[in-house]
Amino acid sequence: MKKAWLNWSSGKDSAMALYHVQQGDEYEVAKLLTTLSETNERVSMHGLRKELLLEQVQNTGLPLQIADLSTDTSLETYNQLMEKECLKLKEEGYTHSVFGDIFLEDLREYREKQLENIGIQCVFPLWKKDTTELMLEFIDLGFNAIVVCTNSRYLEDDFCGRLIDNQFLKDLPANVDPCGENGEFHTFVFDGPIFKNPVKFKVGEKHIRTYESAGDKWDNRFCYCDLLPE
Repeated sequence: MKKAWLNWSSGKDSAMALYHVQQGDEYEVAKLLTTLSETNERVSMHGLRKELLLEQVQNTGLPLQIADLSTDTSLETYNQLMEKECLKLKEEGYTHSVFGDIFLEDLREYREKQLENIGIQCVFPLWKKDTTELMLEFIDLGFNAIVVCTNSRYLEDDFCGRLIDNQFLKDLPANVDPCGENGEFHTFVFDGPIFKNPVKFKVGEKHIRTYESAGDKWDNRFCYCDLLPE
């Protein structure tokens, strides 16, 4: 089997990617890689506390490698940092990097270009899968997840903090992808077939964060649901 690491966001897409790879016999996922904000020790974009990330990963039975990022990291600095982290993995014998991307062509091309530079191949086990069917499979397999971040351009704040279930999918506006593949929402997976035990947590307060942006180029308002270790 080819030795691979999986880029772990703590959310549903990376969890499903791990599940699908583990059902096959081509790749052995031997480590997870996560980016973390060194300023507040939370998972990038998801806003998940480091304590819950560590408990979640521990229940997968896989080791975790963390790449610390500052909140104002430029793309150039990000690329340099990730290349450094990936080179460490290459030295450990890893040849492939697994991602949970589904249909964003430009993102796939970016990942492939960056890793090709250091001789690592990319794997996309969920690529081009129907996102509605993927979410129904996620639920049917017994995965449980909670929405920890919503993009206010697409979703009202009351979607933040909801559990992923069939009713959630029915309530999504027509312009929102069922997997949130366009960044409409992010999740924390706390139970499912890839875990030894469910992750215990308490739902905390919601917080609104706004960011400076140039016109309509970037979305700038997000709602976060804080989760507390239990």
